[in-house]
Amino acid sequence: MAKAVTYSVTTLGAKPDGKTDSTKAFLSAWAKACASVKPPVIYVPAGKFLLRNAVFSGPCKNSRITFRIAGTLVAPSDYRVIGNAGNWLLFQHVNGVTISGGILDGQGTGLWACKNSGKSCPSGATTLSFSNSNNIVVKGLVSLNSQMFHIVVNGCHNVKMQGVKVSASGNSPNTDGIHVQMSSGVTILNSKISTGDDCVSIGPGTSNLWIENVACGPGHGISIGSLGKDLKEAGVQNVTVKTVTFTNTQNGVRIKSWGRASTGFARNILFQHCVMNNVQNPVVVDQKYCPDNKGCPGEVSGVKISDVTYQDIHGTSATEVAVKFDCSSKYPCSRIRLENVKLTYKNEAALASCSNAGGTSAGTVQPTSCL
Repeated sequence: MAKAVTYSVTTLGAKPDGKTDSTKAFLSAWAKACASVKPPVIYVPAGKFLLRNAVFSGPCKNSRITFRIAGTLVAPSDYRVIGNAGNWLLFQHVNGVTISGGILDGQGTGLWACKNSGKSCPSGATTLSFSNSNNIVVKGLVSLNSQMFHIVVNGCHNVKMQGVKVSASGNSPNTDGIHVQMSSGVTILNSKISTGDDCVSIGPGTSNLWIENVACGPGHGISIGSLGKDLKEAGVQNVTVKTVTFTNTQNGVRIKSWGRASTGFARNILFQHCVMNNVQNPVVVDQKYCPDNKGCPGEVSGVKISDVTYQDIHGTSATEVAVKFDCSSKYPCSRIRLENVKLTYKNEAALASCSNAGGTSAGTVQPTSCL
């Protein structure tokens, strides 16, 4: 093993005062690390470092760069500075990057207030993005108050996130915790996500995704979708979601697709060992998604949903209908399987509702299966 070389951002000019723009020092540390043949460490000591939007690009001369963060990175408090940049911290075309520790403070509260007041505002920056990259590890990271999404994985292979904490207000708009799309071999373990949108959202082209031991709430649950926004769209397959607790969330485990033509699909999905605590829609498939009823005139979803298993799902629903399969009339959901599902509403049996859904149930299933 070659001995790691360390580049500290402070020796390159970063100031831990939360006020001095340290973007240049971070980019300079990245340039040195990326050019290093030996596996390098970029070290961020304790303190607060102000960063504007920054792009960390590969390919690099080595495939083992570690960002070791003991401090906090803060985005500019004026959301207009990076609000239209798309991303605050973007890693692209890199191979073998580990981010260890650290707090990323997106300072998004001002932008949320702007959006919630109905004014016209920038769309906001995603806090941490990985694009077209492989062999990524994120561990022990905290993302606070992102302007828009907290973490995005797009076009990546072999990504492991563990011990990640995501925190934003339950009424913060568009602040998905972790969004995955066009990626394979992504694992999300031992994480706690509290936010104003989906805790995890799973977009088109996701395959071999494993989510385990995650606490979600507040938030909108773990969602596959929205799928079928585009006519030609990559599908979602081989997704496992296990040992997840949902508390006071809008949804539990959800699959949603636009009510319009598409080549998209979702198949080979397993939801296992899920606990619902006062969840509005614990189990939901919604294939009639059409915000503001725009762009889906009298159409039905072309997204084909099949081989979805719900195993050991129990807890409490905040509404009477705890299980809802509202599938496409053109391509009904097929091979849905319910096994040992027990959901109650106000200490009574809850209800299940099925439309265009086929499948089987085994073990105890409450509410009574409508499949």
